[in-house]
Amino acid sequence: METKQLEQEIRDIHQKLDFLTDQFRQSQKSQNELRELKDDMTIIGKDMFNAAVEELQDVAPYFDTGDLVHLLKKLLRNTRNINDLLEHFESIQDLFYDIKPLGKQVFDELLETLNKLDKKGYFEFFTEGAKILDTVVTSFDVNDIRLLRENITTILLTVKSMTQPEMLSSVINAMGFFQKMDIEIHDDISMWKLWQKANTPEVKKGLAFMLEFVKNMAQNGNHLNPTQTLNKEN
Repeated sequence: METKQLEQEIRDIHQKLDFLTDQFRQSQKSQNELRELKDDMTIIGKDMFNAAVEELQDVAPYFDTGDLVHLLKKLLRNTRNINDLLEHFESIQDLFYDIKPLGKQVFDELLETLNKLDKKGYFEFFTEGAKILDTVVTSFDVNDIRLLRENITTILLTVKSMTQPEMLSSVINAMGFFQKMDIEIHDDISMWKLWQKANTPEVKKGLAFMLEFVKNMAQNGNHLNPTQTLNKEN
């Protein structure tokens, strides 16, 4: 009985020794890994430090430790202001998220409106209008524009007179008369026949109209100043 108990104790001792040996091996392995990691980090740290020193050589004349301390103090003094600024940024971001759907709706409505204008021909109209403007610019020089500026009042008054209802009615009647007029001149018309036709009321009225028209044209021509006459001749 005692022999069996002794053997069991020896086996327990061997198991404990195996466990301790395994723990020692794992601990030694971990220490080796930590040592290797430390060596690697030391090499990396030296490389990073050397690279930082080399890169900071360019700014070394403009940088001082006191400047860094002053900057840190400023940051600490303005911590509340920085927090307020960050809160404003967050508010702006929230506002952006809120108005984003509205902006998409406005953009879609704008595209729809532009599509309607395009279908109605607005863009084509503006394109042709730009071509007209280009033709005007390339067809006239500075002197033409100066003459237009000097005579714009007379031109506008003329247009205003021509757009009066009475003037428009007279022009329309005259155009209708010339469109419907069908006159045949015979070769055997004698002076006596001409004299007879000249004594008719219609011919007299027409001659009187022509004389008054020529008279008014001559009077208006005499009222022009030399500059206007020169511009008219040019």
